[in-house]
Amino acid sequence: MPDKAEGGATCEDGPAPAGPRYVVYILACADGTLYTGVARDVHKRIAEHNGERGRGARYTAARRPVRLVYQNACEGRAEAQREEARIKALTRTQKNALLIAYAAQARHQRDES
Repeated sequence: MPDKAEGGATCEDGPAPAGPRYVVYILACADGTLYTGVARDVHKRIAEHNGERGRGARYTAARRPVRLVYQNACEGRAEAQREEARIKALTRTQKNALLIAYAAQARHQRDES
């Protein structure tokens, strides 16, 4: 479901489309915490977080392995950063509700295909 961000542009839930888009992502860490970030290439960034390519973030380095639990493609970097800030401001309960809704939507899309 598209999320209307400030400034009129939108972010779209789901896999990142081709092109110069940015993706807001949430990772589930091995210790049960969540990490939110922005990347152009989510799979490359996850590999970095897991120590397979480069160092990744200091936070995730001590909490490996991490797994992708949410991604939301945005038109540009500014929109992605606003969405990242919005998600980071959510309580853990609100983040869990977001992840549950995202997983349900992904299951629904898989069932339709």
